[in-house]
Amino acid sequence: MSFCSFFGGEVFKDHFKPGIYVCSKCDHELFSSRSKYEHSSPWPAFTETVHENSVSKYKERPGAYKVKCGKCGNGLGHEFVNDGPAKGVSRF
Repeated sequence: MSFCSFFGGEVFKDHFKPGIYVCSKCDHELFSSRSKYEHSSPWPAFTETVHENSVSKYKERPGAYKVKCGKCGNGLGHEFVNDGPAKGVSRF
């Protein structure tokens, strides 16, 4: 499975089969299906990464971080502070 950008039809939003989501450019492990949860946005949402270095992020604006692959820098989306299934859990 690959994590991919949204281009009018995100195919992994409602995909909940067991496995590891990897970067679509370099196959770096990003997220486990165990950390995926249903969310109202059109993008897949996760509570944690597989490895500490799975992603890198930088503050883009208050409450939002730009998330990139920790290996190749491929853009993965955003993390929104205090957004998720529990307070303090973020969405990637």
